[in-house]
Amino acid sequence: MKRIGILTSGGDAPGMNAAIRSATRTALYHGLSVVGIYRGYQGLVEGDMFEMSSRSVGDTIQRAGTMLRSARCPEFESYEVQKRAVENLAASGIDGLVVIGGDGSLRGAAALSKLGVPTVGIPATVDNDIACTDYSLGFDTAVNTAVDAITKIRDTASSHGRNNVVEVMGRDTGHLALAAGIAGGAEYILIPEKPFDIQEICEGIERGYASGKTHCIIVVAEGVGGYFGPDMSLYDSIGFQIGQQVRKRTGLQTRVTVLGHIQRGGTPTVKDRLLGTMFGSRAVEALIHGDTSKIVGLSGNRLCLFDIEEVVSKRKPIDEEMYRVATLLSGM
Repeated sequence: MKRIGILTSGGDAPGMNAAIRSATRTALYHGLSVVGIYRGYQGLVEGDMFEMSSRSVGDTIQRAGTMLRSARCPEFESYEVQKRAVENLAASGIDGLVVIGGDGSLRGAAALSKLGVPTVGIPATVDNDIACTDYSLGFDTAVNTAVDAITKIRDTASSHGRNNVVEVMGRDTGHLALAAGIAGGAEYILIPEKPFDIQEICEGIERGYASGKTHCIIVVAEGVGGYFGPDMSLYDSIGFQIGQQVRKRTGLQTRVTVLGHIQRGGTPTVKDRLLGTMFGSRAVEALIHGDTSKIVGLSGNRLCLFDIEEVVSKRKPIDEEMYRVATLLSGM
């Protein structure tokens, strides 16, 4: 192992730059040269690469986003496109690859590994939906961003006596909504993994107001299904669908806030900076020692390496104990 490549792919996540920085400087410390690959798999296929030095990653640990930029590359599912990527790696003299990203990015890493490229992945997604690892890069920052927003929304909700629906990220999973909802003191938390009855929620809200409650916060993961009939557009976000239903069924003032991509930005928390640093260094050392086709993760507060095929073949379940506690504390 003399020369490695680093790429970030898919949705950006706070802490990616910390991982890039750590991987680059760890490789240089061990005498390896480092190639940065712009725009993820798209850049790999197009040969968009540059030589990296220690200075390339200076002043980046505190920045969100990714200095290597990112892009979606659905065509990378094609075997022919994967082969072209392998050829570009060989032409650039790259002996091993560090891939930083979410589920789709790690599936791409698994495909390259099958084609003989020594590969180690780093889980980075605000959804925290990567199997085996307790935390993915970006999750802690995104949760803190969401909780800060919920806290501010609660201030105005209590002042005006309103219901507020807050939609957070979570296309297929409710890890972010569950953590942010509990920490933000939400009365209701709606996630894709658990069914809900909108009428029961509305009745609970009405009981709360009847007993003296002055406001209500409902946190909704964006991936929750919820088409409520002909008065709703299929293109309305679930947050607005829930908000309209609450307003219609209770007659109470209801406002909706969709946090959207604000959850991907902002200065990474200490936790994400530390995770990115430890993940990046461990990934490079795994490449050096030939421990490839793996993903770096955290289990019980310890760094671990997991088989890449095992990780991408599983779906990470929500924490049932957290959901149970959230249910106990929910309602008005």
